[in-house]
Amino acid sequence: MSAGRLLSVLLLLQSRGRVSARGIADELGVSVRTAYRDVVRLQAAGVPVYAEPGRGGGYRLLDGYRTRLTGMSQGEARALLLAGLPGPAADLGLAAEVTAARLKLLAALPTGLREEAARTAAVFHLDAPAWYREPEQTPYLVVFVDAVLNRRVVDVRYRRWRAPQEVRRRLRPYGLVLKSGVWYLVAATESRVATYRVTQVLDAVPSDERFDRPPDFDLGVYWTSYLDDFQRRRFTGTATIRLSARGRRRLPDNLPPEVVRAVESTATAVGDDGWVEAVIPTESTEHACGELLRLGVDVEVVAPAELRRAMADTVDVLARTYGIG
Repeated sequence: MSAGRLLSVLLLLQSRGRVSARGIADELGVSVRTAYRDVVRLQAAGVPVYAEPGRGGGYRLLDGYRTRLTGMSQGEARALLLAGLPGPAADLGLAAEVTAARLKLLAALPTGLREEAARTAAVFHLDAPAWYREPEQTPYLVVFVDAVLNRRVVDVRYRRWRAPQEVRRRLRPYGLVLKSGVWYLVAATESRVATYRVTQVLDAVPSDERFDRPPDFDLGVYWTSYLDDFQRRRFTGTATIRLSARGRRRLPDNLPPEVVRAVESTATAVGDDGWVEAVIPTESTEHACGELLRLGVDVEVVAPAELRRAMADTVDVLARTYGIG
């Protein structure tokens, strides 16, 4: 029997309010029988756990009961302080709340763990935006934070990439995701759940209408599925290219990792001067042309003919622009 697991059961009940034996078992990775035994041991230790029978029932603590934050390991103390990294919290308008929560957490920890947690917070800093890119301006992010937390419908005016570019949507915000310094809103319309880049929102007006988020909706699962689908839709064709040894070395700094992996897996030598031929995925002729031109004379498009012509036409225009040819 693990004292650490009993503490986990106690904290789970304290944070969730009501949890079934199956819920405890799934959360802690044990059997339902073990979950029942753990609850009985908590009751024997004087913890006021009682069962609510019937459909939707489960175990819960007596109202008002709280335990102090004890039994925390050094790693757990570190992890909790890292969870309060200030950058994203400031974006969400929660900087003051995160600071206050960190102070309360530090005050609740034993002296040794308090010092360790403070050291951890002092040596980690999150700067989400990528190099060579300014942080995106998201004036309506706080509106969506309130809408997500309070389940409030929001009317938005949104700029998208395809025509018509400016559209209006009535959204039920389910959650927010920060990826590579860019905030995305996951929200439902009348017909589907979709993803919106927050910086593309031109206007956002919260309404008085409330909504219920589906109980089975999982933001993490949705986002993983969205990324998988995005990758499948992103690359619609292929191209055969030739790369010099220098071009191959420059590849990771100039093209997406999917292209780099494709070169590594399909490259075959052509001649004895270090050139290789490979097949890479492409999004579109225009996009592939712009990406491959970054490699200059270290790349040659073999096929398809449309992409080869686009490369040649671009080079021809550049030559005329600079008075060559």
